[in-house]
Amino acid sequence: MPKRERGTGGLFRMKGTKNWYAQYYDANGKPRRVTTGTDVKQEAQTFLRNLMNDADRGVAFIGDVKKLTYGDLRKGLIQSYMEKGNKSLQVTVEGEDTIWGLTPLDEFFGYKSEQEPGSPATRITTDAAREFASKRLAEGVTNSTINTSLALLRRMLNLAKDDGKLQTVPKIHLFKPNPARKGFLSLEKFEELLAKLPADLKPLILLLYYCGLRRGEALQVVWSQVDLAGATIRLEDEQTKSGEARTIPLPDELVQLLRQVEPKEGKVFTVTDSYIRKEWPLACAAVGLDGLLIHDLRRSAVKNLMKAGVQQQVAMAISGHKTVSVFQRYNIIDTADVVEAMRKVQLAHREKSSGRDSESLVRASGGRKRLKG
Repeated sequence: MPKRERGTGGLFRMKGTKNWYAQYYDANGKPRRVTTGTDVKQEAQTFLRNLMNDADRGVAFIGDVKKLTYGDLRKGLIQSYMEKGNKSLQVTVEGEDTIWGLTPLDEFFGYKSEQEPGSPATRITTDAAREFASKRLAEGVTNSTINTSLALLRRMLNLAKDDGKLQTVPKIHLFKPNPARKGFLSLEKFEELLAKLPADLKPLILLLYYCGLRRGEALQVVWSQVDLAGATIRLEDEQTKSGEARTIPLPDELVQLLRQVEPKEGKVFTVTDSYIRKEWPLACAAVGLDGLLIHDLRRSAVKNLMKAGVQQQVAMAISGHKTVSVFQRYNIIDTADVVEAMRKVQLAHREKSSGRDSESLVRASGGRKRLKG
């Protein structure tokens, strides 16, 4: 029997098994071996040919795919965020890297640590993603929040395929996003709310309401970035979501509160997220604002800036919005706006009509003078 040429691959049976195994050497000379799942040699030969054709096209080796876990995909996603310097990358109290929206996926696919990496990647299918979404819906989570997690799942799968670790990627279907929130707080209602908040929380809330900072940006500010004489805070590029430094003007009321703080060392706003989560809903409930979000203060700031006549470009520089489309979603139009618009139209019509009447009187008066002359 002629000797088989190296590179063509081969079939063999392992001791104690009835199914054929396929083996070939990859481009690096590494042997690749996997069961064909059949004891029919002709079927096994077809499996081997397909296996080698996949290798020639750069498709991931099926034996490696079977070993891949959710934890491996998650690790690739975290690594990608680190490489890109993505601001969404966070660190848990246990010191582990995570991303907002990733924890529900970890729980669903059984990830606990690198030692307990969770489900095999082959079980992360379109149906599994739908099951995850249905579970979250039943928990009362919004479509947009679910989409955040699904987008992370889609990205980690695509990264694995780009790295040659997956042969194919299942389709991950997103829900229709929820309508943008319309939360807005008038100055009168804000002052009521502020009166119910603990003294140590008031400076942060004043900053968020007047300037529209993201809470995560504000909580990073240290005293060396504050210029009380100039009434500004300087955010550095590494502190902002956009990655661009910006200067924030401060309202007088906040400047007065900050002047009273001693010593002026370390972080300016020392309240913790857990403290905010505890006190915020209590104050909101006390003034009939149940359900108001901290993030609604950012929407309020944008609307107030625009109503005050601040140029859009300047307002965006204060709030940190990079695109006009996202900024406009925060510039909420309410009933008072449209009523005011009609008032302005009617006023303009009255002025124009008054002008025509005055012009008619002048012409009529001039005509009479000409008759007398």
